[in-house]
Amino acid sequence: MELIANGRLADAGLVNICNTAGVSRGALYHHFPSIAELVAEVHAQAQDRVLALADDSFGERGADAPARFSVALGRALTDDQLVRAGLRLAADGTDTPPRLRDEVLARVRTEVLTESPERPDQDVLADLAVVVTAGLESLGYTDTAWWSRENTERIWDVLLPLFSDDWRPGAVDGALTGSEAELPRGAALGVPSQSH
Repeated sequence: MELIANGRLADAGLVNICNTAGVSRGALYHHFPSIAELVAEVHAQAQDRVLALADDSFGERGADAPARFSVALGRALTDDQLVRAGLRLAADGTDTPPRLRDEVLARVRTEVLTESPERPDQDVLADLAVVVTAGLESLGYTDTAWWSRENTERIWDVLLPLFSDDWRPGAVDGALTGSEAELPRGAALGVPSQSH
């Protein structure tokens, strides 16, 4: 897990694994018939940890559940090499999609969609939660400051009003007036419309 968490799957070859773990090839193969099975076990253990974070974060319903999950995931990515490695892996012991990361992002989307299914903009909010979660996770591999609670909360503090049931089109930092109030949602923030 250390080799994958701090590098890439290609770094987890037989020689590197044995050297890092301080075991012989025979000892390694005694426990795992192949490198793929060893890597699949890293995925399985990471999956248990990440899904437990999701269960805790989304178990208590509320518009802030995606933010709670982002904070928890950032903490885990910072502190836990198993989570960092596992998110990059697929259940079959490869790094080809679908990886644990894909499963986690699908879970975030599903949870947001089920929070307020009657909202007409729930698909957009679910996509936004996925983009923020994926972005923070990806950026953190280059600069771990993106995984910090402060950065994650700073970003979600701006976004959470959108997830609130009290939010309505035109209610960005208070009521909009004049021509801004007549713009489609997002236009006042400079978001291009999707009309073709």
